[in-house]
Amino acid sequence: MSSEIMIGDNTRHKTDVIIIGAGPVGLFAVFELGLLDMKAHLVDILDKPGGQCAELYPEKPIYDIPALPVVTGQELTDRLMEQAKPFNPTFHLSQMAEKIQKLDNGNWELTTDIGTIIEAPVIAIAAGGGSFVPKKPPLADLEEFEDKSVFYSVRRMEQFKGKDIVISGGGDSALDWLLALQPTARSMHLVHRRDDFRAAPDSVNKMRALVKKGDVKLHIGQISELNGENGALSSVTIKAKDTDDYKIECDTMLPFYGLTMKLGPVAQWGLNLDKNLIDVDTEKFETSEPSIFAIGDINTYPGKLKLILSGFHECALMAHAASQYVYPDKVVRFQYTTSSSNLQQKLGVA
Repeated sequence: MSSEIMIGDNTRHKTDVIIIGAGPVGLFAVFELGLLDMKAHLVDILDKPGGQCAELYPEKPIYDIPALPVVTGQELTDRLMEQAKPFNPTFHLSQMAEKIQKLDNGNWELTTDIGTIIEAPVIAIAAGGGSFVPKKPPLADLEEFEDKSVFYSVRRMEQFKGKDIVISGGGDSALDWLLALQPTARSMHLVHRRDDFRAAPDSVNKMRALVKKGDVKLHIGQISELNGENGALSSVTIKAKDTDDYKIECDTMLPFYGLTMKLGPVAQWGLNLDKNLIDVDTEKFETSEPSIFAIGDINTYPGKLKLILSGFHECALMAHAASQYVYPDKVVRFQYTTSSSNLQQKLGVA
């Protein structure tokens, strides 16, 4: 059994628990829920699991994970994915949990910004500091072009086939998508304010090889203006340090300037909030709305510490409380993985 990754799907699904956020706490929640026979679907705006750990500091060492004196953000993500694997989670990536509604049968129906619909009796919000949203370039008339010819993420690669593309940025996202889209693009330009890149060295080397071959054109400068009409780009203006301003003809722009955190649509769901955090109890980590839980950095309660360790603890208590909604007629018996043959069979180690 293995996890299922869905990027850009817009279909209907039904499960036991919807987890909003696929960071470390969301991933460990899959494990705790799985021990109690609950399946989970996870929704995340990023295009891969791991949340802030994998996206913002994949190589940064973390020193306060029990039994792991030092582990990087990516290593922790990989270990949590392996731990969750026996429970076959489904990931709905590159989409945002946009709205929820209570159904007549008592379940919740969650709809994402691209139309994916998931039904479940329980929702667990594990969104860290909120949703990642892209940092936008400070350009006039930007909104006119957004989602028409300016895009902050790639949800379907086919959409960019045969396009004249300008990618702006110098990190992993910029270079990863340049390398992925270049083979099918009509033309590819990379714009960065300096000839120094923060991306993985292998990606930088591959990009420079494409530049040397003439398959990619590298521009050292900044985009100062978008040119076009009715949301359709015709070119972008480049402000360079040592030359006059000039234009690059293009019909698509992908700016990758990093991400910021906002609470996002969750703020409109009617939950009790305290300074953009969700109030929960400390018995079940349930919100003001029954059967909606909040775990990890997104929640607040007296004495709260924003540690991954704290989030893991909250997952265990949340899972036991959630089981009462998923299996209302079932008595949950507390068991240890070290001694329970039943749990060991679920984990595939019996």
